[in-house]
Amino acid sequence: MAATEKSCYVYIQLPGTFEWVPCASLKVREVGAGAFQGTFTYGKRYLERPNVVALDPYHLPLSTRPLHFTKLKGIPGAVRDASPDAWGRRVIQARLALPEADIAEMEYLLNGPDDGAGYLRFGLSVSPPGPSRPFNRTHQLQALVDAAEQLEETGKLPHEVLESLEPGTSMGGARPKATVEDQHRIYLAKFPEKRDQHNMQRIEYATLELARAAGLRVCDTRLERVGQAEALLLLRFDRDWNPDAQAYARHGLVSGLTILDAEDGYTGRERWSYRLLADELRRWSAKPDDDRRELFMRMLFNAMVTNNDDHPRNHALLRTPAGWRLSPAYDIVPVPLVSQERRDLALEAGSFGRVASLYNLLSDCCAFGLSTNEAQALIERMLDVVQGWREFFARHGVEARSIEMLEQAILPGCFFRTEPVGQI
Repeated sequence: MAATEKSCYVYIQLPGTFEWVPCASLKVREVGAGAFQGTFTYGKRYLERPNVVALDPYHLPLSTRPLHFTKLKGIPGAVRDASPDAWGRRVIQARLALPEADIAEMEYLLNGPDDGAGYLRFGLSVSPPGPSRPFNRTHQLQALVDAAEQLEETGKLPHEVLESLEPGTSMGGARPKATVEDQHRIYLAKFPEKRDQHNMQRIEYATLELARAAGLRVCDTRLERVGQAEALLLLRFDRDWNPDAQAYARHGLVSGLTILDAEDGYTGRERWSYRLLADELRRWSAKPDDDRRELFMRMLFNAMVTNNDDHPRNHALLRTPAGWRLSPAYDIVPVPLVSQERRDLALEAGSFGRVASLYNLLSDCCAFGLSTNEAQALIERMLDVVQGWREFFARHGVEARSIEMLEQAILPGCFFRTEPVGQI
């Protein structure tokens, strides 16, 4: 069978401007069963512009030569980060009326949202796309929640409803979501799922606020009543309203997966590691000492609350005018587990692998630029806050039965282990 090839153009909103320009072409060719080769080429005219930026300074450096990729089905990580994930893919599958197996990775780029993460868009013409369509507003949340629920139950929606239900960004996990605008601020709205037995939006809201109280840099949050339910609104930190231009400035965003040059999915996670991510921050970040310290604190907090969905896509770097910085934290949700002997994070956390216990979390704190005493001081300060989580959650409106459910998630006994099991 002849190899199939699909292609598209990549457009960028130039940093510091509101101008869209084509910056590159991307071709992806199937070279075998489940194997792909992508070819990314910066445009000559783009390279001739003043003050252009590389989409990824290390894996997509500015160059006239084609760059080749085989990971992530041939899609470069910095490009893939602008594509919808999980929930957005379900919306696209319904829109195209095709099963997942029949949709090429390129189709997710081309059918993704106008307002995906970062400052990239995609198309089939060398000319940049026209203006983005108007954002959904908060008064439309009920209709969006209803549509998300219908799609979740049936996998289908009327065409006109699908057109109003954006695939969403790659940020914020697999839950139903949509981008909404309110008072010149852009939010990612996360909706309830039919199978939810607890108000997960309020639980995530309280967890993010607890993380903020514990000293983490966290995205702004708010809750919005939608009928008998609630939506969690997370402020999009990759957008800033400019009143003079009457438009939003868009900032580049790359995931931890891209920074680590890692594969997606739990079968390709050899490089899923907080220590490796901290090491990459030394060359990526404009303030590596601050960002490595922040990353260490996020690793600690995830261990304290048993957020084991801390995979590389739930970490990101934001391109600021001063350079790349660790983005505000997002998508932190406690997961109740029965085992009190051991909890694991998604990323390796120290010399003992993914174990979410103090002996492992402290085993390589020097990789984060911290001495053992400095790391222990951070732990003590964070524990002073997190140990009061029950009262904190109650003050933030979490139901008593949900707090009882979370007892098996937050500060489990195994977190406090100072030696591996069998050596105590």
